[in-house]
Amino acid sequence: MITTEVTSAARILRVENGKNARFRLYVLGIALLVLIVLGAIILTLVDQSMPVFKQLGLTFFTSSEWNPVSGQFGILPAVYGTLVTSFIALALAVPVSFFIAFFLTELCPYRFRTVLNSIIELLAGIPSIIYGMWGLFVLAPLLADHVQPVLTNWFGEVWLLKDIFGGPPIGIGYLPAALILAIMVMPFITAVMREVFDVVPKALKEGSYGLGANRWEVMWTVVLPHTKVALTGGIMLGLGRALGETMAVTFMIGNVNNISVGLFDSGNSIASVIANEFAEAKDLHMSALLAMGLILFFIAFVVLVIARALIRKVEKS
Repeated sequence: MITTEVTSAARILRVENGKNARFRLYVLGIALLVLIVLGAIILTLVDQSMPVFKQLGLTFFTSSEWNPVSGQFGILPAVYGTLVTSFIALALAVPVSFFIAFFLTELCPYRFRTVLNSIIELLAGIPSIIYGMWGLFVLAPLLADHVQPVLTNWFGEVWLLKDIFGGPPIGIGYLPAALILAIMVMPFITAVMREVFDVVPKALKEGSYGLGANRWEVMWTVVLPHTKVALTGGIMLGLGRALGETMAVTFMIGNVNNISVGLFDSGNSIASVIANEFAEAKDLHMSALLAMGLILFFIAFVVLVIARALIRKVEKS
């Protein structure tokens, strides 16, 4: 009887071990599939980019000239526009996202919280082309008629600021594109902040309130230190979203191959150049566009590395 039970238990154990082994292989296969797809994308971009690298060399990275007819391709203005619009968008979106999340978790009446959360999630799901069209037909005229003239009057005689806020009042350029990007990434950052604020143990907050702290002091001295790792990850997520945005930036940046300190001057981004010219590109022009895609991929990878380093530093502090 005992031998039969041992044999049956051993058989059940072998079956369970076999299931576990098959599940591990299945999960490993899915993980390897992701790596294979990623490697295939990188190899394709590298292979298709080699003609322009071989023909232009470092000029491709340092030149500001972009003329497909004469075979001159320089991505410096596009890289500049991508970085400028993305970081300005992040600088605008993070404080707004923080205060929205603070309001939702600490101040908002419970009966309204669900509605506001749904609105934020809806904003995150709106297609980027809708944001671009709204920016072009609503935001751009507003900036051109009411915002830029005021800024020009304020800073028109101030050294450096007159160049930063100058330019023709047409409502498109680096800053308008950054504003659209800020509106687009804000729901993602807000959602992350709201979730991590909600998981802070209530005992920590109640203890701070019991010691006489107000809500802002609790947020600044208790909630933020407790959630700083997740907040860093959420901010980097927003930056990655801004770097790769295409259609909204194409509508608002002006699509001019230009490097300027003026926030209302027209410019270009890597994604907007690819979107505008990919359909009619061929030969060296196509290679240049694919090389731009490879550069954007590299920038996103660098951002990911920096995000990991920041998260480790925050964890240790």
